[in-house]
Amino acid sequence: MRTLRVELGERSYPIYIGDGLLGQGLVAEHLAGDRALLVSNETVAPLYADRLGEPDGVAQSVVLPDGERYKSLATCEQVYDALIEGRFDRSATVVALGGGVVGDLAGFCAATFQRGVGYIQVPTTLLAQVDSSVGGKTGVNHPKGKNMIGAFHQPRAVVADTGVLATLPERELSAGLAEVVKYGLIRDPELFDWLEANAEPLRRREPDALAHAVAASCRNKADVVAADEREAGVRALLNLGHTFGHAIETSTGYSAWLHGEAVAAGMCMAARMSVALGWLAPEGLRRIEALLARFGLPTQPPAIPEARFRELMSVDKKSSGGQLRLVLLQGIGDAVVTGAFDPAALTRTLRESAA
Repeated sequence: MRTLRVELGERSYPIYIGDGLLGQGLVAEHLAGDRALLVSNETVAPLYADRLGEPDGVAQSVVLPDGERYKSLATCEQVYDALIEGRFDRSATVVALGGGVVGDLAGFCAATFQRGVGYIQVPTTLLAQVDSSVGGKTGVNHPKGKNMIGAFHQPRAVVADTGVLATLPERELSAGLAEVVKYGLIRDPELFDWLEANAEPLRRREPDALAHAVAASCRNKADVVAADEREAGVRALLNLGHTFGHAIETSTGYSAWLHGEAVAAGMCMAARMSVALGWLAPEGLRRIEALLARFGLPTQPPAIPEARFRELMSVDKKSSGGQLRLVLLQGIGDAVVTGAFDPAALTRTLRESAA
């Protein structure tokens, strides 16, 4: 087992990474009180919920429907009902067992139930293990925008059992690898080089390769979150590809594209725009597209009319004073958040994507 730590003073917490961690009592070590509510979904619960029972303080569970379209305030009602009907109080802990949708939604319910109770992340997808389970961003979607309703609420611990990735569908594995590539692009060129050299071992799910990818990603995210917990500055770099990607997800009704797939296409759009601005060398774009393709990820978005794409991007949370701000690349491992770009480069990128 590898243990990392997110350093946030009194809100600091560990990230445990290893094979076979479920059912080892790690959840029980970090309960706020002596009772926990397990939140999972119809896909994950039958596989792994029985490994988290009385030894980990799990008093009862609520099983949600599976899918991004259920990441909503309406679904939160099921969690609130279970907490209230189960007579949970402020000493309760919500345990999120699942992917990013479960983690984000359960974390938001924990942040808002009785004005905040503890929660623990037990991510079961690669995307959740490398990204969404770490950092305290919780929330749900709105029909007009992704993650528009939420709160910062740090978990008490993250338990990333890499053994559960063996049952992950191939498409979900690829979606998670998109977020690993993101860390290489924004701040870790050595990780990007390593991914190019180890793409096939990762797709074969070799344990050492997966453990390395998860640990490297969590280390990068932990460092960024420790420096900027509430996204006032450097943390916004973690959104590379997300402004374009969230527009793709919203336009397709949160169902046709997985989050990682939309981010992959969004990162390619950001890279193409960076080339158009003269910031990123064409060879950098070629490497990015080639690596994402090796992971089975899309490098082009669906055909969305330019006006519609702009409308969806306009509600992005990185916008400031009505000005769109994007995460763009000056090189592999060198990203910047900026609104100071030539609008013609964005127009060209959107029009090429709509063709």
